[in-house]
Amino acid sequence: MRMDSVDAVERALGAESYLPDRGLATAIFLSLAMGRPLLLEGEAGVGKTEVGKTLARILGSELIRLQCYEGIDAAQALYEWDYSRQLLYARALQAGELEPQERVAELYGPEFLLERPLLRAIRAGGEAVLLIDELDRADDEFEAFLLELLSEYAVTVPELGTIAAAAPPAVVVTSNRTRELHDALKRRCLYHWIDFPELEREVEIVCLRAPGVSTELARSVATTVARLRELDLVKRPGVAEAIDWAQALALLGASSADGAPARETLGWAVKNRDDLRRVEAELPELARE
Repeated sequence: MRMDSVDAVERALGAESYLPDRGLATAIFLSLAMGRPLLLEGEAGVGKTEVGKTLARILGSELIRLQCYEGIDAAQALYEWDYSRQLLYARALQAGELEPQERVAELYGPEFLLERPLLRAIRAGGEAVLLIDELDRADDEFEAFLLELLSEYAVTVPELGTIAAAAPPAVVVTSNRTRELHDALKRRCLYHWIDFPELEREVEIVCLRAPGVSTELARSVATTVARLRELDLVKRPGVAEAIDWAQALALLGASSADGAPARETLGWAVKNRDDLRRVEAELPELARE
């Protein structure tokens, strides 16, 4: 699908049940048009990861996701050698158990290379969307390695030589800001902050992503969740929590985020024990129209 304008991006995302604001649609359009990685920051649950997934569906591209975590290193993200298969092959070769057609040219050849997400994305090139999720969980060393890779879209495997992308993949990087990313990476990327949506837009999102929820219930949930975000909670509920809570209430036959059903399902919106105790006491007031 061609997305040759910001309006076209908005329409394409909307057709996939993702309602972006104008700023996000503009950032996505420019990222694709300029061939630059898109760095999305914001609170957990505002739809950052979903941007990459939706973009892959729209473009008809392979989604390649690298989930970052504490301690991840280049080998785990790029490639590894399948040492167990290499050992079995070497033993079989030494024992003369392999037919000529079963033999490979090199022990450190493509047949024994295990591609991880980054190498897969380089080889796929323009046919892929690379989603680098929660980069803030990784350490500085990995971030520096990633910056170099995103600058060249190429990697050198000593045994095989340099592998370069014929065309850069579309890249979406997300961060929940558990730590600050370095300026060098931010300069390489087109940066956009995704905030919690305005009330009316969140009602639209809930209705779109949860078709079984009435507009009345969606508005009640969105209003209550917006007030929850104003409290000093350990974890403020995101859009994903609003959708889940609305679906749970709808399944119980509730028409608003109040009363017994709301208290019984509050764990869909509030994910911390201390927060839950505080909110339970204040729920009638928070859900007031």
